[in-house]
Amino acid sequence: MIAGLWTYRSYLNDPALVDGDPAKALALIFGEGVFSFETPTPETLTGTLDMGGGYVLDLEGEIATSADEPVVLVINGYGRDGTPTAGWEYDYHCWPGYAWPDGVDQVLSLVGTVVRAKPHNGEPAGVVASFIAVSQS
Repeated sequence: MIAGLWTYRSYLNDPALVDGDPAKALALIFGEGVFSFETPTPETLTGTLDMGGGYVLDLEGEIATSADEPVVLVINGYGRDGTPTAGWEYDYHCWPGYAWPDGVDQVLSLVGTVVRAKPHNGEPAGVVASFIAVSQS
């Protein structure tokens, strides 16, 4: 269920309404790209977040499961040396979106939050955004 390609978008957590202004809505996007996940074991995840233009994070994560709780993904993203993301570090925490019993053509999704774990490019650590990832398969 987790392995594969996922369209990723993160959004700044600004409670102000955009009032139908497309520019305000677009300004809320924090990041966009494609998660590519592999699951070498039932408890581990590896992959990439490719944001285009050489902006790629390498991902390592855990898949936590229990009988009483939904699946939870805890993922660390690391920038690549020699690329625009060198020195970047982001942490992701997410779980599958609810599968509606009567949902029509529902696409698998992951919902969660991301935090900038290390400062980079003059931006501080600690910035948090919400994200949605939608399965491409």
